[in-house]
Amino acid sequence: MQINIIGPSLNRSAIFLGLVLIVLCSACAQPATITPQPPIQEVLTKPETTILMPSITTRPQSTATRIPTQTPSPSTTQTPTPSPTNTPLPTYVVLRGEVLERSNCRYGPGAPYLYKYGLVPGSNLDIIGRNDLGTWVLVQAIGGDNPCWVKASLMEIQGEVMNVAPTYIPLPPSPYYRPPYGVQVERQGDQVTITWTWIKLRAGDETAESPYLIEAWLCQDGGLVFTPIGPTGPEITVTDQSGCADPSHGRIALVEKHGYSQWTEITWPD
Repeated sequence: MQINIIGPSLNRSAIFLGLVLIVLCSACAQPATITPQPPIQEVLTKPETTILMPSITTRPQSTATRIPTQTPSPSTTQTPTPSPTNTPLPTYVVLRGEVLERSNCRYGPGAPYLYKYGLVPGSNLDIIGRNDLGTWVLVQAIGGDNPCWVKASLMEIQGEVMNVAPTYIPLPPSPYYRPPYGVQVERQGDQVTITWTWIKLRAGDETAESPYLIEAWLCQDGGLVFTPIGPTGPEITVTDQSGCADPSHGRIALVEKHGYSQWTEITWPD
């Protein structure tokens, strides 16, 4: 009878395999141990306020899109608006005139104004201004600078007087007297009566002219006419018609040898 002897290496492998099988069988046979968990307790908490944040919308990147070619619509034919016609300003001239007779040259365009100096016949003067009607002209020595007013009919004027600029120059002021006061106005038809409080001048301040001067713009034949008036008393009546586009008006000043007080505006009646 032949006996086979297994070598040492084969015995060791068999032993190791047996041990592995024993361990596996022990693990399968042992019951699973369940660790008890504590009961779940319900905890009441204050609900949180949910704040809805606005969602941020990412702006889509623009995709180049081909824009269809537009056919230009026919332009509307506009009727050109005529530009306003600017009325050209009149061109005024300076004329030359000769004094015909001895004349009084005054501070204003009218006999009520104070005397300034005298003119002698044969004097040649520049005519640099006129009143609205051209009945009085503002003259001065040729190349001079001390103008005064003289009646146009007392001069021989070389040219058309209405081509000279209409002019008004300030009157010399007087600081010694107050302006007229207590002015009242009353209308009856075309007649306007103006009254005021009389102011007595000091001795030596009197003049050869009236102690008062009224400059009035009166409606005459559909237009306003500048009219200087020299009343000798504290009352005067003037003719003021209706039918003018602009309202009539006037003012009054005291006159003494040094000059004119400040003006008092006359509240003109309708």
